[in-house]
Amino acid sequence: MNSLLHKMLLSGALVLPVLLGACATNPVTGKSELSLIPESQEISIGVEQYGPVRQSQGGDYVADPQVQAYVSEIGQRLAAVSDRELPYEFAVINDSVPNAWALPGGKIAVNRGLLTEMDSEAELAAVLGHEIVHAAAKHSVQGMQRGMLLQGAVIAASVATQESAYANLAQLGASLGAQLVNQKYGRDAERESDHYGMQYMSRAGYDPQGAVRLQETFVKLSEGRRQDWLSGLFASHPPSQERVENNRKDAAALPEGGETGKERYRQKIARLIETKPAYEAYDKARKAAKDGKTAEARSLVSKAISIEPREGHFHSLLGDIAQGEKNYRAALDHYNRAISLNDGFFYYYLKRGLVNDQLDRRSAARSDLQRSVEMLPTANAYHALGNIARAENDLREAKAWYAKAADTNSPAGQAALGALVELDLADNPSKYIGIRHGLSRSGNIILEISNPTPRDVTDLVVLVQYPDASGRMRQVSDRLQGRLKAGQKQTLELNLAVDPKQAGRIRSGIRSARIAD
Repeated sequence: MNSLLHKMLLSGALVLPVLLGACATNPVTGKSELSLIPESQEISIGVEQYGPVRQSQGGDYVADPQVQAYVSEIGQRLAAVSDRELPYEFAVINDSVPNAWALPGGKIAVNRGLLTEMDSEAELAAVLGHEIVHAAAKHSVQGMQRGMLLQGAVIAASVATQESAYANLAQLGASLGAQLVNQKYGRDAERESDHYGMQYMSRAGYDPQGAVRLQETFVKLSEGRRQDWLSGLFASHPPSQERVENNRKDAAALPEGGETGKERYRQKIARLIETKPAYEAYDKARKAAKDGKTAEARSLVSKAISIEPREGHFHSLLGDIAQGEKNYRAALDHYNRAISLNDGFFYYYLKRGLVNDQLDRRSAARSDLQRSVEMLPTANAYHALGNIARAENDLREAKAWYAKAADTNSPAGQAALGALVELDLADNPSKYIGIRHGLSRSGNIILEISNPTPRDVTDLVVLVQYPDASGRMRQVSDRLQGRLKAGQKQTLELNLAVDPKQAGRIRSGIRSARIAD
């Protein structure tokens, strides 16, 4: 969680009545509303999360740079007439799922798969205008604030009472951004974004009827229940006939005419339209590879490359297939080709780093893995970096890498946690083994010892401090017999009676433990 937000949750929860009075005028709607997050922080969140979220969804589309430049041009034209000045940016994500999203601070993205479904520049302006309003009107921020207040209430009460194509990777750098772009906006927010987005279209010289036609298309697609639409734009921006009718009313209240830009749109995204069959073949190839149909997958990727030779994702998939077959030399060639086509996507470096490690090219592996985490931190990369450091007997660095990976419950995270426990348990047993104490019905001290790690442990010695009958603090240690298996708990009752009134003075800890053979 962003550190400033975390502090606000911890400290602000205790002064909710004061925060509830922090109101400001919304720059788009003119309404007075709660404002807990300053603009500087809003912009900072967008800047910090924009790159990692794009990486986690497939990276930027670079096969035809003209498309990125075009979308940015239209976006900036609309941003110039918006009601709020922000450092707006617009990116095209290399993913076939039709989707668009906005982060706080004006960081906006539209998927390649949505561009090929539209028919005019006015429709593109409708999408971008809609997302600009989400940012300008602070819709994402309002969602964050609702979460802050909810969490704050929980914290206050406790004080008073004392997955995308890369979902299999444990991504550590885009969690907040992913929550923001995947949140479902309420009907009021969607209505505001439609309404004011059409106003921005009109101010920028576009025909607002493009927004009507866009929603009509969305409704038809939703009725067909296309799976890619259900997992994309429809999930966060559900279409409806009501939205179509509202757009018609809004368009009728705006000046007639304006640019439609059909021919210009088709010209600018001509390569995307031409190469759409390549990406359709690639998406089928990914599924075939996942199902173990490698010959079919290779054939489909070859077809994709013959249509669009400039796409790194296609060569990367061939690398994945070769890696799965332990043909590391061939995999390395494919990842090299992918990086030569697009040197700005984390996945190619991550996979090449893992292959270089398999080929005992540790220096190259380390360089690739570190480059990958600069773009998008993953448990997979951190775990591999830990393994390299451990192989070189740099145990301090190994533990640091493993600790980063162990923050997730993914297979890579659990493997890293296991390695970390192996290296660090003897020195810091209390970091990994949990202990709670209380009194049994007979008044004796009872301990619950838990092992949340993926390794069995043994020779586990506990240390207990307790008040004796005279109130003087005593200390005793005891050994848990046998082994404490991974993920399990055991209880240990000590033959030490304590006055229940003195129970709050009891202290317990783990003195020592080791990995079981």
